[in-house]
Amino acid sequence: MKERRSGGKRRWFPRLAFSTRLLLQQIFVIGFVVVLVSGVAGWLAYQRLVAEVGSKALAVSQSISENTSIRSALTQAAGTMPSQQVLMSGSVQQIAEAVRERTGALFVVVADRNGIRWSHPEPTELGQHVTTSPDIPLNGQEIVETESGSLGPSVRAKVPLRGIDGGIVGEVSVGYSTQEVLYGMWGSVAPILGVGALSLGLGVLGTSASLANLRRRTRGLELEEISTLAQNQEVVLHGVAEGVLGLDAQRRITICNDKARELLGVPDPVGKQFSELPLPETVFELLAQGSDQSAQIVVNKLVLLINALKVARGDHDLGWVVMVRDRRSVQALSRQLEAVSTLSSALRAQRHEFANRLHVVTGLLDMGQGESALSYLRESLDSGPLSYPLQNGELITDTYLAAFLGAKSTQAAERGVQLRIGANTLVHYPVRDAQNATAVIGNLVDNAITAAVHGSNTERWVEVELLSDRSSLVVTVADSGDGVRLADSEQIFTEGFTTSSSSRASTGLGEGIGLGLARQFARLDGGDLVILFAGEPNGPGAVFMARLEKVLEMSEVAEDDD
Repeated sequence: MKERRSGGKRRWFPRLAFSTRLLLQQIFVIGFVVVLVSGVAGWLAYQRLVAEVGSKALAVSQSISENTSIRSALTQAAGTMPSQQVLMSGSVQQIAEAVRERTGALFVVVADRNGIRWSHPEPTELGQHVTTSPDIPLNGQEIVETESGSLGPSVRAKVPLRGIDGGIVGEVSVGYSTQEVLYGMWGSVAPILGVGALSLGLGVLGTSASLANLRRRTRGLELEEISTLAQNQEVVLHGVAEGVLGLDAQRRITICNDKARELLGVPDPVGKQFSELPLPETVFELLAQGSDQSAQIVVNKLVLLINALKVARGDHDLGWVVMVRDRRSVQALSRQLEAVSTLSSALRAQRHEFANRLHVVTGLLDMGQGESALSYLRESLDSGPLSYPLQNGELITDTYLAAFLGAKSTQAAERGVQLRIGANTLVHYPVRDAQNATAVIGNLVDNAITAAVHGSNTERWVEVELLSDRSSLVVTVADSGDGVRLADSEQIFTEGFTTSSSSRASTGLGEGIGLGLARQFARLDGGDLVILFAGEPNGPGAVFMARLEKVLEMSEVAEDDD
C-alpha cells in the first residue's frame, strides 16, 4: 500500500494497524469513484439542462421579436432615442416585463441597432448600452450562449428584431439564471450519491472479511513483526556505505547506524518518531512527496544530501530508508570550479586585450611614432588591464572580488542590466573564504539581475555595496525590479523558493542554490542573510543584506590593534 498521508497527519495516528489503514484506503477509493461518477453525471446533466433552457429562451425571444407593437415602436424611432422616463412607461418595457413575469425569465431585453436598451428588469438600466455584444443578432443571426451580464451569469438567447419594412432595427435577448440549471442538476446527482453510499458499506464489509482471512493465513504472526524483518533486511542491503535511518510504516526510527548519528549529530534516536529529530521541515516533507525524493540541508556546518526511499514488499508498506550523505566537499569543489572558471574567463579576456594592445604599440613603433606609443601605454596603465562594464569597479581592491563581479557585470550587460558598485564600498582585507563568498554573493547578484530584467522599470540596474568589519564582509544588493510582493517576506527564504526563474513577485524553482540555502551558508559562522526593504512596484526593488563572518583575511597588525 502506497503511503498517501502527509507527515503531520500521520503523527495523529502513530499506532494504526495495517487492517485499519487498508480499510481507510478502501473508503477513500470508493469515495473517490463516487465523487468522480457524480461529477461526470452532474456535468452531463448540466449540459443537457443548459441546452433545454437555451431552447426555451430562444423560443421566448423569437415570440417577442414577432410582436407588432415592439417592431412598430423601434421602426418609428428611426434612430432617435426617447428619454429614460418615456422608456419606463413605454409599450416596449411593459410588454417585455409582462413576458418576463409570465415565463419566469431572469430578463427580457429589447435593444435598438445602437445596442441601447428599450426594456430591462432594472428601470435604471433603460437607455444604457447592453453589457454583452449585440453584433451577431444585428447581423441577422440567432445565438444561444452562456454569458455574464448586469444581472449575473445566465443562459441567454439573442435574435434579430426586424422592423415593419423587414430591416433589422434591433435585437431581443432573453435569459434564464444559471442557478436554475444548478437546481435541476441536483436531481440527477442525488441517486448516484445514494448508490455510492450503499457501495461504500458493502466495500467495508468485504474488506473486513478479507482482513480476517489474511490473519488466518499468516498463522497469527503480527504484520508489524513481518514488516520489521523485511525492513531490517532491506536496510542491511542498501545502507552499509553511508548514514542510514530505517523507519517503519508509522515513521518510527528502528535502525540508525554510526555514520548517520555522526552526520546528524544525534546520540541514539532509535525508538523515536522521525519528526522528533532536530532537522529542517524540508526533510520531513520528503516522506509526503513519494518515493526516491531528496533534499539538501545544512546541519552542524555540514551540507548534507538526504534521500528518502520507500520500502515495500508486494502490497505491504514496510516504511522508509533515509540515506544521509555529506555533500559539503562536493559543494566546495563546485564553488571552486565556478571561481576558477570565472577567473579563467577573465584571464582569457585579459590575454586577448593585452595582445591587441601589444599589436597597437608594435604598429606605432614600426611607424616611428615613439611618443604616441608611450602615450598609449600610459593611457592603458591608467585604464587598467581589462574594461569590465562594472560601474565604480575601481572601489574593489580585492583581486578575486573584482574579477568575480566583473564577470557578473558582463553577464548582466548581456541581459541589458547595469551592474554597479555602491559609492560607500570599502573592503580593507582580501577574501579568505572564496567558496562561501561566491555562494552567497553570486546568488544575490543573479537573483537581482533576474528581478531587474523582469521588472517594469525601463532603467535596469543592480547595485552591490561591500563593507568590511574586521574579518566579516557585509554585502548589500539592491535592484530596479518590482520588489518582493509577498504577505510574509520571510517566505522567500523557505526551502525550495527561488526568484531566479521569473521575478521576485513569483515563486518557483530556478537556477542557483536558492535564498534558503544561501542563508544557511551565511549563518554557518554566525552571519545572516536578511531582506532590508521589500521594494515597490515599478522600482526600486528589494534590498538584501548578508553578513559573512570569517571570510576576510585580517593582517596581524590589525588583529593586534583590536
